[in-house]
Amino acid sequence: MNRIIGFTFLSLTVAFNVLLFSNDSFFEWVFSRHQNIFSWYIRPLFLIPFCYLAFKRNFAGVTAILFALFTSMFWFSQPQSVSIDVAEFLEFEKSYLRGKWGIQEWVFSITVPFSLWALAFAFWKKSYLIGISVLILIATGKILWSLNYGQDAGKSILIPAIAGLSICLAFVYWGYKRLS
Repeated sequence: MNRIIGFTFLSLTVAFNVLLFSNDSFFEWVFSRHQNIFSWYIRPLFLIPFCYLAFKRNFAGVTAILFALFTSMFWFSQPQSVSIDVAEFLEFEKSYLRGKWGIQEWVFSITVPFSLWALAFAFWKKSYLIGISVLILIATGKILWSLNYGQDAGKSILIPAIAGLSICLAFVYWGYKRLS
């Protein structure tokens, strides 16, 4: 049953991404709601139960959290006002995602599922040190990519990314002390 539920959530995650990139009105609706900064703060926190459920080897739980992580972009209502940096950064992300893709874009996009797989694998194998390293690499990669490609608007993700990483690391440390 765990595998059935897991593959169901994995399929829903893939379906969400196919819908996101194939339907212009859905894409715009999602990104209009993703302007709500709360979604920027909540998304990294999904990595806490993601790591725990991987540690517990719960495939269904890992894939359910993955689905929640991807769909959390639109959980909050569209904000009444949006900072200029947030709006500019999301416009950059939208144009990046909708633009012409070459080798570099494909390599960057493949790092997302690969890094999530590596994170789940590390905790599945009970390797806290590798798991922590992957968490740090994910956050650092997002920050560097955002600053490099999003330029000044990319600075808007610094606080949510650093806060999310700090909270995730604190929970992993707490879990390590509690479960070891």
